[in-house]
Amino acid sequence: MNEILKTIWAGFAGSSALDLANLVLGVTGVALMVRRSLWAFPVGLVAVTVQGWLFFQTKFYADAVLQVLFFGALAWGWRHWRQGGGPELPVTRLSGRGRLIALTLVVVGTVIWALAARRWTDAVMPWRDAGIAALQVAGQVLQARKQIENWAFFTAANLIAIPAYFSAQLAFTALLFAFYLGLGLIGWRAWWRAERALGTA
Repeated sequence: MNEILKTIWAGFAGSSALDLANLVLGVTGVALMVRRSLWAFPVGLVAVTVQGWLFFQTKFYADAVLQVLFFGALAWGWRHWRQGGGPELPVTRLSGRGRLIALTLVVVGTVIWALAARRWTDAVMPWRDAGIAALQVAGQVLQARKQIENWAFFTAANLIAIPAYFSAQLAFTALLFAFYLGLGLIGWRAWWRAERALGTA
């Protein structure tokens, strides 16, 4: 445990201003999303820009490309949630068929992404990198649609990402994803309660 804390502290001590900005923006963006605030989108757009550059520098190419997809999904989600200034977009959930399609797309996307990364890049961990990316793409799209299953996909991605980044000597990034994991579980419960309240209203 002491070694883990030392590694995390070393990550903090050696972090750049961009690393710190990534941490603050990322946690703030997820916290705002937990509260279903529209401010999550502009904060998120800046956060994914910063994180994309950091991933590119450390050769996590699938995650770097992922931030570009996140940028597009966040921009679309911002517009979708606003509904032309109408009432708050309700939290919904996928049908059984929708969940099966989403899971299938994640598996197919992981395989294609990992094979491409192995063939054309020097990615550090192509399969884990691709799996994390595919799960997060699914989560981001569902979040933009305000569907509660987004938290399940993000939780799965975070559970893979934390040990993956830590083993790659990216303790700072692993800590960030640990924060995401905790906030995601809080968000899952908050959205579930919001959905239930709508159903009983």
